[in-house]
Formats: sequence, structure tokens, C-alpha cells
Amino acid sequence: MFENAFNNIDRFMRNDEGLASELDYAEQTSWLLFLKYLNDLEAERQDTAELEGRDYTPILDESFRWDVWAAPKTDGKLDHNAAMTGDDLIDFVNRKLFPYLKGFRATATSPDSLDYKIGEIFSEIFNKFRSGYALRDVLEVIDGLHFNTQKAKHELSDLYESRIKRMGNAGRNGGEYYTPRPLIRAMIKVTDPKIGETIYDGAVGSAGFLCEAWEYLRRDDLSASDWATLQRRTFYGQEKKSLAYVLGVMNMILHGIEAPSIRHTNTLTENVMDIQERDRHDIVLANPPFGGGERKEVQQNFPIKSGETAYLFLQHFMRKLRAGGRGAVVIKNTFLSNTDGASVALRKELLESCNLHTVLDCPGGTFQGAGVKTVVLFFEKGSKTRSVWYYQLDPGRSMGKTNPLNDDDLAEFVALQPEREDSPQSWSVDVADLDAETWDLSVRNPNAPEEAPLREPAEIIDAMLARDAETAQILENIRGML
Repeated sequence: MFENAFNNIDRFMRNDEGLASELDYAEQTSWLLFLKYLNDLEAERQDTAELEGRDYTPILDESFRWDVWAAPKTDGKLDHNAAMTGDDLIDFVNRKLFPYLKGFRATATSPDSLDYKIGEIFSEIFNKFRSGYALRDVLEVIDGLHFNTQKAKHELSDLYESRIKRMGNAGRNGGEYYTPRPLIRAMIKVTDPKIGETIYDGAVGSAGFLCEAWEYLRRDDLSASDWATLQRRTFYGQEKKSLAYVLGVMNMILHGIEAPSIRHTNTLTENVMDIQERDRHDIVLANPPFGGGERKEVQQNFPIKSGETAYLFLQHFMRKLRAGGRGAVVIKNTFLSNTDGASVALRKELLESCNLHTVLDCPGGTFQGAGVKTVVLFFEKGSKTRSVWYYQLDPGRSMGKTNPLNDDDLAEFVALQPEREDSPQSWSVDVADLDAETWDLSVRNPNAPEEAPLREPAEIIDAMLARDAETAQILENIRGML
């Protein structure tokens, strides 16, 4: 049912000239789903208040509630005579609805409140529908979706994740919006978060890490106290880009986190020397953007200056961890061997301030559309690195859209990692054996089978002539039989 609904939404969106790409489809679906979710949440809160004999004041004024402007009903059915469409609908959305919802950012009491999230979302995006008839068609489909059961939320979250994945694959930098979920799950299994620990992603994107960590920790038999901890005091994130922020908030809501603690801010504008103990977290999970080029004033917030965004994020993450905290961070594999001053200094700091116990070397094609090779750094804050365990992931096939990374590909890594066992794909390196000038951490597998030596050119030519002679003899034999 939900899959058909999403297919219909896509079909109607393609009929609107204001929507041109998967990015547009994801963005516009997000704000509409958010308002439908908010409507269902308010109805649930209203019912609970009535059962408990309490008054409930809805967040939204009546004329801006979903059941009034988007899907007015008579006797439980959509009242087409009362439903706005065409230019009237577009005019209402652009001139009244969005300005009203945007205003919540100024009146909310806390940046972590749902009111503030409403204001933030509608301050960062705008309606791109040009046809009120296409929008009316989409509204009617979304009105048929309901968020009132865990099963429904799970199905909707899966479909929403698929939409984010398609959007990421369609862009130039797939990894910017979508980190492969099998890789995220492996990173979470290795860091093994517990209820009561806080989990942070300062480059939250579409919140894949936080959503998968939620799925790892949530159980039906949790106590009320543990459930409240999981909902409100566990997951934290920050995101600079407007679209990614909206996707992240909506993704967490669909997974069942009612008021996501995601801030819309540029993480790198925070001076890492100002980070206090109260700002730190137990676990960092992240795939920060790489490349780019941060401004000089941003680089001043870090002891190791670099125009490489990922290097600044790595410094931020190391300082956001509490003593004993665990990190798992995706970064370009060139970080391990680059000889520039920033790379060398950052490797040295990582090895001396953290225990970099594991490096997962990912094959090309792990990130669709990214076009770079990556590694995952696993480290613990507060003790020096003495030995690094490497695992060279080799799925035995070319990676791509039709052959993406899966959980089975990472099963051996997850199984071997706790004891850091040697295998044809894994080995350990003592830090004492590293070059103290460069701290080079390049991936060089000593256990890989030796490749057959290349033959001399003359030997190759002789073999080709021999095959040609053999082929000529076979053809001559066949001629004799005709």
C-alpha cells in the first residue's frame, strides 16, 4: 500500500514543471509528510488528553491544520467541495501557510522543541509546486498515509530511506546524502552503543547513523525510563545544509523519534578549544563531507589548519568525545598517506590522543557517485595507539548500483574485529614500527597472496604464435573432413 502511494506521489510530481529532480521530489515529499505526521501526532495527543481528563491545546491554529486546509472531511471522507485546488491552493501555501509555520522559530521556547523544529524546517525550504492540481493530487495520496502504529512508521521509514538513496545516487556526491546502511550497521556493531550513552553526528546529513543506532538500541521490552532516555537523551546531531537538515529531521521522525535533537548549524564554526565536558558525547558516528575548501576564518577554529573539510571534522570529533568514548568516522583513504603538513600532524594527534585500534579499508564503489576510495577509522579517546588492526574489505565483485554493499560483505569484518584476528584480509601494525616523521598509515596487506609475476614480452609473443599455429591446424583438420 505505502509503496503504491509513493509511486503515485512520484507520478503526480512529474506532472509539475516546478519539480525537476530526485532532490526536488525528496524535499517536497518531506514537508508534506511532516505536516501529515504532525496532524496525526496532534490527534493522538488530543485523544490521550481526553482519556486523562486534561485539556489539550493544539500547536497549530485551526485554519493551518492538515484536516482543514489539506484534506477537509465530511463524515470521514474528503470533501472535494471544501478542498482548495489550483491557484487558490498554491496562493494559500505560499502566502499564508509557510509564513505562519516559519514564525514558530521566533516564538519557540527551546531549540529542541517540536515548535522550533516546525519553524526551522519551514524557514529552510519553500514550496516548489507550481500546479495546485498536482499538489492537490499529492495531498490526497499523503492523506491516506498514517503514522499511528510502529509497523506503519517502519514501512514509511523504509520507503523514505529508499527515496534518500535514489536522491543521493542521482547527485554528484552520493555520500553527501546517503551512507550505505550495511556500512553504518557494521560501524555501530563495532562501537556497540548502550542505553544511557549519548551518540553524536556533527555532519548528520539525512541522519542515517542516528536512525540505525536507534534501530540497534530500541526493543519492545524497554522500561519506561529507558524508553524516555532513548527518545530524548541519546541522539544528537548538527547539519549545515538546509535540505539535508530537513531530510534528517523527517527521517528520525519516521523512525519513531518524536523530537529529534538536530541543530541546523555549521559545526565547523565552533572553536574546538571552547568545547567543554558538558558538550561531549560517548559515541561519535559520522561520514563528514570531504573535499570542499573551508574559509580561513573557519580554519582558525582548529589547531591544525586545513582546507580539507574532513580534517577539520576529525579534529572536532576527537574533542567531542568524552574520555573513554568511541568513534567511527569515514574518511578518504588518502588521509592515511598524504605527506602535507596537516595530514601528518593530524595522524600524529590521532595516534597520540586516541587509540586508533581499527582501520576498515573500503573498496571502490562503496559510495555511489562519490568516486573516491574511503576508510573507516575506529578509535577510543584517552589512550595512545599501540597497534592498528587493518581489514581490507573485498566483496569479490565490482561494486555499483546493481551490486551494492550488503551486510554479508561485512560479516567477516564484524566477526574478526573484537579479537582483531589475522586473516588473508586482516593484519596488525605496531605504531612503534611507523615512520615517526610521516606517521604513514597506508594500507599494505602483508597477507595478500602474491600475484603471478608478469611475463616477458618475448614470452607473450611466443605464446600467441603457438596459439595461432594450433588454431590453424584445427581449421585445417576441419577442412579435411568437409
